[in-house]
Amino acid sequence: MTATAPHPGASPIRRPFTAAALVAALVSLVFGLLLAGAGPASAHAALTGSDPQDGAVVATAPKEVTLTFSEAIAVGDGSIRVLDPSSKRADTGAEPKDLSDGSTVRYGVELHPGLPDGTYTVAWQAISADSHPISGAFTFSIGAPSETTVALPSEEVGGGPFGTAYGIARYAAYAGFTLLVGGAAFVLGCWPRGASARPMQRLVVQGWITLTAATLVMLLLRNPYTGSGKFADAFDLDGLQAVLDTKPGAALVSRLLLLGAAALFIAVLFGTYARREDAVEKKDLTFGLAVGGAVVAAGIAATWAMSEHASTGIQAGIAMPVDVLHLLAVAAWLGGLVSLLVALYRTPDIGGDAVRRFSRVAFGSVLVLAATGIYQSWRQVGSWSALTGTRYGQLLILKVALIALLLAVAWFSRRWTGRLTDTAAVPSVEPEASEEPDAEVADDVAPERAAQLARQQAVLTATKKKRIRDADPERSGLRRSVLAEAAIAVVLLAVTTVLTSTEPGRTEEEAKGASTAATAPAAGPVNLSMPFDTGGRDGKGTVRIDIDPGRTGSNELHVWVDGSDGKPMDVPELKVALTLEAQEIGPLPVVPDRLAEGHWSASGVQIPMAGEWKVDVTVRTSDIDQVTIDKNVKIG
Repeated sequence: MTATAPHPGASPIRRPFTAAALVAALVSLVFGLLLAGAGPASAHAALTGSDPQDGAVVATAPKEVTLTFSEAIAVGDGSIRVLDPSSKRADTGAEPKDLSDGSTVRYGVELHPGLPDGTYTVAWQAISADSHPISGAFTFSIGAPSETTVALPSEEVGGGPFGTAYGIARYAAYAGFTLLVGGAAFVLGCWPRGASARPMQRLVVQGWITLTAATLVMLLLRNPYTGSGKFADAFDLDGLQAVLDTKPGAALVSRLLLLGAAALFIAVLFGTYARREDAVEKKDLTFGLAVGGAVVAAGIAATWAMSEHASTGIQAGIAMPVDVLHLLAVAAWLGGLVSLLVALYRTPDIGGDAVRRFSRVAFGSVLVLAATGIYQSWRQVGSWSALTGTRYGQLLILKVALIALLLAVAWFSRRWTGRLTDTAAVPSVEPEASEEPDAEVADDVAPERAAQLARQQAVLTATKKKRIRDADPERSGLRRSVLAEAAIAVVLLAVTTVLTSTEPGRTEEEAKGASTAATAPAAGPVNLSMPFDTGGRDGKGTVRIDIDPGRTGSNELHVWVDGSDGKPMDVPELKVALTLEAQEIGPLPVVPDRLAEGHWSASGVQIPMAGEWKVDVTVRTSDIDQVTIDKNVKIG
């Protein structure tokens, strides 16, 4: 009897493709929905102040415009542009000057001298220390506000088609890393015999290909993603060279080099290791592969840690190794989960021992994830209000909820694992006598026909084994629960990808606080009273100062000097200076005019930024008797 191989679409082997299609569809749906609401990538750095301030009206043209940021940034030619009312460049066009001092990050550009009155637009664009592009614009006026013809791009840097494509590549990179590291760890640590299984080999190789391709795409898209957003810039060699000189570019190149080492690891794992029969030699090779693989995996994980959120902000020296541990734990858990799913659906040999070993690995990974995740959450959020009131905090809540759901489903998987029988206990399937070709007949047939009969018999044997395996209710229950875990893991990975490109809640709240402090109007005029004593004859008295309206912008300043008897007192010289020490602004000198005995006044006194200002008053009562007094006051 001639045996007929079953059709590939027959029900016994259709289920794996159905499971894979379900997970793939879930990937597309969830990540598409997240990208649709994500908008341009927010970043760690934020503009916290400027001089002149947004909306300020200054009496005379400033010599330069300075911008202050919450974190370190990378700037280049044209990163800060000042445009006059007719949209012409009002700055000199030179590269922004780094005016940073200590923890204060400040950059400035010089302006052309003799600028006319009107409204000027400051447009800026930079790259945050955690690799994400940032941009913005604000206006200030010289003399008085005016009409302006400046038209700024409606789309923020990092948005549009290139922003979407870059986000997809980021997701693919995370997914590829998870499959590569998690799949290899599953084979080495849980199921060594899986090294010779084709489905497991394909899974790990596909992870390597996905991560490599995504890294190359990110390297090409980096210039248009952080720059003009033009497709041609992806192949601009000068732009690519500029990318390679940045920290994110160096991280991507380092990742490609490490992936070369990973390719060698894969070749040994599925070549020499899979064919090794001697138990002692295989044990030694397992140890060597485990150490080498761990070093390469940690190195690849470090390419994210060194260029994204962990590399900037508070406690960066602790955050980067913690981030590496977090990524490795994610890969071991979720990548191992996908490997288990593939093994349960596509291979006949995996048994209960391998599943139970993975269960222990997953438990350890969850413990590491919990510890590192709590630290990262504190570092990036910092307060309950940031947790509930920022996009980063809300995504973090969603991520925690998905992890909780994943753990709940995993609990059911552990119950099935406890009752799972080993593959060794499944009776072997002998081919039916009527379906096995007769030895004499086999000798008479052509070699091609004999090979065809052997292939058909192998398919029949594998199909029968699979039927017996699928009939095991414990194995079927485990497959369903693992499939549910994998589906949740897909959503979890998508949320994590968007989370890594979202401005941390701590930074967002700090930026909002700085913006509110800079723009909040004062409750009323500022009134000060300061006693003085120059040490000479009739050198004692009191200085009273009024600053009206006591907020950013133009103010009226009045100074009264009273003698020790409380009557108005004329002095030969009176000077005032304002200093905002927190932002290193000033001293800004004010020379008031005498209006009457003991009364001086100055109009148009510009307060460029809200904050705790120090008011210095110099009083001279004779040719040699002089004193300077000061007092701090909150303005704006």
